[in-house]
Amino acid sequence: MGLFGKTNETPPKDLVNEWSLKIRKEMRVIDRQIRDIQREEEKVKRSIKEAAKKGQKDVCVILAKEMIHSKKAVAKLYASKAQMNSVLLSMKNQLSVLRVSGALQRSTEVMKAMQNLVKVPEIQATMRELSKEMMKAGMIEEMLEDTFESMDDEEEMEEMAEAEVDRILFEITAGALGKAPSKVTEALPEAEPEGAAAASEEEAEENLEEMQSRLAALRS
Repeated sequence: MGLFGKTNETPPKDLVNEWSLKIRKEMRVIDRQIRDIQREEEKVKRSIKEAAKKGQKDVCVILAKEMIHSKKAVAKLYASKAQMNSVLLSMKNQLSVLRVSGALQRSTEVMKAMQNLVKVPEIQATMRELSKEMMKAGMIEEMLEDTFESMDDEEEMEEMAEAEVDRILFEITAGALGKAPSKVTEALPEAEPEGAAAASEEEAEENLEEMQSRLAALRS
């Protein structure tokens, strides 16, 4: 209780509106992350085409696997956005309930969504804070502490299927790679002089390392 018997607690309606604003803000963070990863993907595609022209199939395969990782990362971010939209819809329902009952309604759907959202690195701090506020307000049940602590315990993605790598290479190189790897060199330019080839190989490795580090930073 505050002075003169007044409470300092935020009214439920204001809480719901605050939560909705925070979720929309974090959705914009997700959108920016998706755009950043997709821009890096376009750079990887260009690198694959350049490496294919030089006959550097090993480099192409590594970059194709990076593409698969990035696409999976984007798919997870889109899934997170869908869960956030679900929470926003639940917030609207909460406002309707408040007008009738004056109290927040416990929501299993919101709890499940928040359990997944606190594991998303890009938004985990805000989602953790919101979860605790929702628990305090009685809208969701108390979440296990290990839910908050298990942000990074997902195992490394499984080894990429050769068929998927081939599919991406075939698509990006218009059939020069992927479908018939053993005949790749027939469709590629003649080999460069030995000195130039060594230099271009070294340049390709440096570009590859730089590209991988940028993609890893975006996914982390």
